[in-house]
Amino acid sequence: MLDFIIDETRCIQCGECAADCPVSIIDMDGGLPRIPEHRESYCIGCQHCLAVCPTAALSILGKDPDQSARILPPSPDALENLIKSRRSVRRFSPECVDGKVLDRLMDVVAHAPTGKNQRSLRFTLVDDRDVMEEIRVRTMEGIRKAVTDDSLPEGMEFFAKMVAPYDQGRDIIYRKAPHMIIASAPRDSAAPDADPFIALSYFELMAHSLGLGTVWCGFARWALQSVVPELGRRLGIPSDHRSMYAMMFGYPAVQYARTVQRDASGVYRVCLADLEGGR
Repeated sequence: MLDFIIDETRCIQCGECAADCPVSIIDMDGGLPRIPEHRESYCIGCQHCLAVCPTAALSILGKDPDQSARILPPSPDALENLIKSRRSVRRFSPECVDGKVLDRLMDVVAHAPTGKNQRSLRFTLVDDRDVMEEIRVRTMEGIRKAVTDDSLPEGMEFFAKMVAPYDQGRDIIYRKAPHMIIASAPRDSAAPDADPFIALSYFELMAHSLGLGTVWCGFARWALQSVVPELGRRLGIPSDHRSMYAMMFGYPAVQYARTVQRDASGVYRVCLADLEGGR
């Protein structure tokens, strides 16, 4: 049941909920918004109708509109600075991130868009520094054994070069980060390749706004998928998840003083002549 409820004392019959429904299942045929029973199964649970209602007259899926936060658009200058000042952090403090901060991060990342609003992503979160250290140790044990057995997968031979630095105290894969998050998606979901990256992008920006550092970690992804896959399975990543990516995070042991300078290259503006050329 959708529990689509209209508070008639608040509804001004503006029709915004019907106009904004992505799957067009809301109608205004009786004056007030309604979802005919035969259309209920098409609802994707996006809550656009609840969000767009100007008077908080609409409830769906048991959600109370009065419990939703008001929209406070950030300053464009502040958002631009956040994006431009974001840096990949590879030097972390050993200090664990406070649990309340982690809970806030995971609450925010739950709002990242997914294909058809399926929200079938799985977030594998390592919030315990001791667990992270064990993952680090087991990863290197697996790499060391693969090097000895000459069994590194094709294309993964570069992992052999990480053993000596590790023995000297350098963690090239996990960068001694106290925490890791992995986003993964089922292969049969609507957008399994895009969803994990979109979610981690949301996570990253929110993390930086909270004073944390992050780094997209391809080495961890390759190691857990191809070199020590048994360890990846022990982390609880479902076997039917096709796409995954890992991100290290924690309090940074480095502070950047300014943004870098980049040109807006790689932009191709489409003109009418491009479209007419195919006729």
